[in-house]
Amino acid sequence: MGSATGPQRQFPSGADYAEALQHTQLCFQHPELKDARPELTKLGLPRAISGAFASVFSLTSASSGRRYAIKCFTRHVPDQERRYQAISSRLARLDPAELSQPWNLGFEYLPDAISVGRGRYPVLKMEWAEAVTLSSWLDDNHADRFAVDRLADRFEALTRDLAAHEIAHGDLQHGNLLVASDGTLRLVDYDGMYVPALAGMGGTERGHRNYQSPLRGNDDFGLALDRFSAWVIFLSLKAIASDPALWNRLHEPSGEFLLLTEEDFKNPSGSTRLQTLLSHPDRMVSGLADHVRSLAFQPLDVLPPLAPAVPKQQTAATTTSAASARGTAATPGTGGLPGWMTGHISPQAEPLVTAPDGFHTRTPLDVASAVFWPLMLVAAALMVVAGFSASLIGSCAPVLAAVALTAFARSRRPERTQSRASLAKLTNELAQLDDPVKAAEKLRKDRAKFDAAEAKRTAAYPRARDKLTAQYHAELKKAEKRKVRKQHDIDKKIDGLSEELRKALSKALTDKQSAYVRDQLGRRLIAQSPPHGIGPKLAARLAAAGIRTAADFTGYRPVQNTHYNSTGAVLVLSSGRAIDVHGIGEAKAIALDAWRKNLVASAEARQPTALSASERQSIEQGIARREAQLTAQRKAVESETDALRAKAQKQMEDGQERLTRENTLASVQARQQRQEFGRRTVALQQNSALHGTLSASIEAAKLRQRGLSFACYLRFLYISR
Repeated sequence: MGSATGPQRQFPSGADYAEALQHTQLCFQHPELKDARPELTKLGLPRAISGAFASVFSLTSASSGRRYAIKCFTRHVPDQERRYQAISSRLARLDPAELSQPWNLGFEYLPDAISVGRGRYPVLKMEWAEAVTLSSWLDDNHADRFAVDRLADRFEALTRDLAAHEIAHGDLQHGNLLVASDGTLRLVDYDGMYVPALAGMGGTERGHRNYQSPLRGNDDFGLALDRFSAWVIFLSLKAIASDPALWNRLHEPSGEFLLLTEEDFKNPSGSTRLQTLLSHPDRMVSGLADHVRSLAFQPLDVLPPLAPAVPKQQTAATTTSAASARGTAATPGTGGLPGWMTGHISPQAEPLVTAPDGFHTRTPLDVASAVFWPLMLVAAALMVVAGFSASLIGSCAPVLAAVALTAFARSRRPERTQSRASLAKLTNELAQLDDPVKAAEKLRKDRAKFDAAEAKRTAAYPRARDKLTAQYHAELKKAEKRKVRKQHDIDKKIDGLSEELRKALSKALTDKQSAYVRDQLGRRLIAQSPPHGIGPKLAARLAAAGIRTAADFTGYRPVQNTHYNSTGAVLVLSSGRAIDVHGIGEAKAIALDAWRKNLVASAEARQPTALSASERQSIEQGIARREAQLTAQRKAVESETDALRAKAQKQMEDGQERLTRENTLASVQARQQRQEFGRRTVALQQNSALHGTLSASIEAAKLRQRGLSFACYLRFLYISR
């Protein structure tokens, strides 16, 4: 039984594998898998855990008693064997002493390991981990704050292990993180893993949607793959450790997420879950939530790692100790945040103080104004007492003079100049900024348009490849039908050669016998041995009519002579023409015919009864040449079909190469566009923060400007504040 072949292998479904695994003694040849016992469902069928690209079955080896997870692939993965060999080689070189915990599970890629139907297919044989998924563990342990916090630190240590060894898992999520009974983590599902040997290749998957950045694309494949999902998981664990009630509040039973989903990352402002974390009283929780929100719209390659890598020589104990220290030590002035998070989470911005707060340091003009006021008030009072009350303007003139002097002195204060300049500068800077609401809406629309186009493009690419493959198989089918039809016609001709030989031999013998009889008849001259009643005179007349021998005529035909009311006869020449010979009536014609028939019977009695060896060989050689020609034609049909197959494959490969080239270029452009969106998002965040800061500063400047009013200045003149 050969392995499945073709430009792109068609893999069985999970149900097909389950059916084959009912008979492991037949479908496997591997010594540890042959006769292995699969875990069964209540219906007695092998239990499958199905994913997008494979189905996983639990098998217990009959020879060793060990339990394995057997991954059976249901879809084609480009360069699958090369990828697994590179991943296996990299993981095999890991030193357990350099790891924070035994998260690495051994596996073996087995090409053509399982027989399903008429084909053989690869499987991945992995160690079975006695552990539960992260989400299941949290269902049972979320109330144990210490255990959850310790698990968060162990997860952070695991990400540091990966970074230190230049590995990225590619799909960090609750189903691929298992928690063992000792509280340490196990990492499973290495399909999308990145190792240095795979640099330059594309990713095979995009990871679980509820853990990935909205900006992650198929072209993202490198060391930064896990950074966003690592922050999401770490935020969830730290938030639950701080407030266990968040698990029941934000998580859904059997939900495919921890605390946040894809929609929370795509639409932070409309996310109830994210807003709950952002407004949490624990500064660490709100700070981490704000950090994850800011990361959601940045390209993967600019995201900070959850924790920096440590030297490879560092032992597991040192790593765990360092993780514990980072999890507990706080940095002054960061609101209780761990020290290692400093630099990842920005402190809250304070409004800019750009305007002076009140008046300071009286000048001589201020002193003069302060002295001038009492004098002018006294002068006004004296004028009223002296009888100038009739003239209101005259009595108010000293007060007006004091007001004018004070206003002049206030206008000369540097605080007033600085306040106006500062407010004008802030207002001008604010006016130059884009409206963050409009900019955010434009960015949202641009992203939505881009995402729709990308979704359409990414969906069209596999469809286009499938169309090429379908066209290829259609051409193969057409060529095969043409070959079968032509070869069937040729085979019929070849099969008919034996009958053709028999007929040719029979005809050749018949022709030889006919020639012998004609030769014998041609030797018997009528004039030399005339039949009864034919004399020399009639013989001469017959010769004159062209009948000299028995071979010159074939018989006679009676004719009715109406003139004499009698029956006559005409002789039939060998050419078929009938002639009337004078003197030959019916009786003589009968005599001639009887004479000829006697000669024919005598010749036929002596005619050859078989072909000579040379004659037979000549005919057989002719048939052999005919058979050789037909056989050559049959082979030519096979060659023509091979040429048609090669042409169809070349057309498909050229089309696939073109599609790959176009898709690669589009992916590069999409990556650049995502990076541009990331830059715009960062700029928008900075612009929004600056807009808010400037707005707050303007309000503060206006408030301080009110502290420079005329009344405040008068108060400053006399009480210096």
